[in-house]
Amino acid sequence: MTNGGEIIGDIAQGALLSRAAEPDHGEGQDGHTHEAVCLNCGTALVGSHCHACGQAAHVHRTIGAFFHDLLHGVFHFEGKIWRTFPLLVWRPGRLTREYIDGRRASYVSPIALFLFVVFLTFAVFNSLGSPVNFDAKPKGEVQTGMADAEVEALKVQAGLEQKLADARAGKGGDVTRLEADLANARKAVEVIRSARSGKLPETIAEGDFGSSAEGAEKINAAWQHARDNPELIAYKLQSSAYKYAWLVIPLSVPFMWLLFPFSRRFHLYDHTVFVTYSVSFQLMLLALVSGLTVWGGLGGPFPALLLLYAPFHMYRQARETYGLSRFGAWWRTWFLAIFATVVLILFATGVALYAAAG
Repeated sequence: MTNGGEIIGDIAQGALLSRAAEPDHGEGQDGHTHEAVCLNCGTALVGSHCHACGQAAHVHRTIGAFFHDLLHGVFHFEGKIWRTFPLLVWRPGRLTREYIDGRRASYVSPIALFLFVVFLTFAVFNSLGSPVNFDAKPKGEVQTGMADAEVEALKVQAGLEQKLADARAGKGGDVTRLEADLANARKAVEVIRSARSGKLPETIAEGDFGSSAEGAEKINAAWQHARDNPELIAYKLQSSAYKYAWLVIPLSVPFMWLLFPFSRRFHLYDHTVFVTYSVSFQLMLLALVSGLTVWGGLGGPFPALLLLYAPFHMYRQARETYGLSRFGAWWRTWFLAIFATVVLILFATGVALYAAAG
């Protein structure tokens, strides 16, 4: 996506999907209805909504009303987004605790907010374009880069061979360590040469990984596909990350449980709400920093300073959500940062394998 209209379309899609996730949550109606029975289930109406199925009593049937609902879904987001965002940014623990404790009518639910933010974030990333500049001959550039890497690896290997020879001649040096370093350097050269010939997985299969021949063949096919079609792989990576972003939540919840093992005060539901709000904010922060860097031309320390707010946000959210002391929130924040890194690696690895295999 490269123009503003497509970005707005993505945001609209996210808002409408979020609205579908909680269509009437905390929203007031004026009760203007002309139906005596519910058009959905036939129950006699009392008030602005059917007490049996929950459908609104009055059903719009004009094109003007349709576009009114569209604009309401995009720009108002049920009127709760403006109450949710300030708390999400500065008081995330209060927002999380309020939702867990049942005070929900004034706020966007975690899953609805997450859906909206995912659409918004990927709309921004799509508009920024691919971080890789592909030209008409991507394969040639890849091969040139591999050739340069092989030259550098051979230089390192030659240097280690000379040092090892000197050590064996009594000129100083740890022979055992140099032999190990030289073996690693030779293996690196072998891997690079295999990659250039399209046989990288076979080299790995012959090493200490215990890969089967069938598995190596499948990986080799994926490698060849990625090497020959880098632009397509980049598109698939972005598309897969967009579709499966929700997997970050179930991947993160078990790690949250490890911070409060066997606790009777906090349950998996509490951790799920915490993770969903937290991931939503981190995605928003990432989109903001990316947009300011590319569109706003802001370089230097400013983007890094914004990213430094991410662990502080984790600290504030953990402390108020779980009622922790400063020290208790501080050490858990360190583990949260580690766990977040592990989850991102797992997610990125899964998405990359899926994109390459597809």
